[in-house]
Amino acid sequence: MSYIVVTYTAYLAISIALTFWVARTLRRNGRVFLVDTFLGDERLADSVNHLLVVGFYLINVGYVSLAMKETIRPIDASGSLEMLSSKVGLVLLVLGGMHFFNLYVFTRLRRRALLLHAPPPVDPRGVLAARVTGAGEVGHSTAPAGRS
Repeated sequence: MSYIVVTYTAYLAISIALTFWVARTLRRNGRVFLVDTFLGDERLADSVNHLLVVGFYLINVGYVSLAMKETIRPIDASGSLEMLSSKVGLVLLVLGGMHFFNLYVFTRLRRRALLLHAPPPVDPRGVLAARVTGAGEVGHSTAPAGRS
């Protein structure tokens, strides 16, 4: 059997195993983060979690398949290992990049949701009235409606 066939076989086995392991880990540990992001809506969090895992599989297995082709064929064991390590390293970088991109997106979603559901910064019954201080400076006070 040629070195390229052995390298491709090892590459596929390692890359697909890593993809499934990372997806399973993200699904299990990401649920809490997603529930918090969606303000306790567990059904929505579980649904998004499942969709993320499916997309994760599709993108990564697709990348692994596309990146399998190699124009320079290894002629010995060291060339085969070098090629294998380069290919697996790229898969790991893609997995890590996708992970950090997802964290970035969901952190922004969480921040937006928290801002939308935050209490108002001033008493809703109050008004923001300008007042002139002794030195002619304009200040602001929050007095309940009807008072100044």
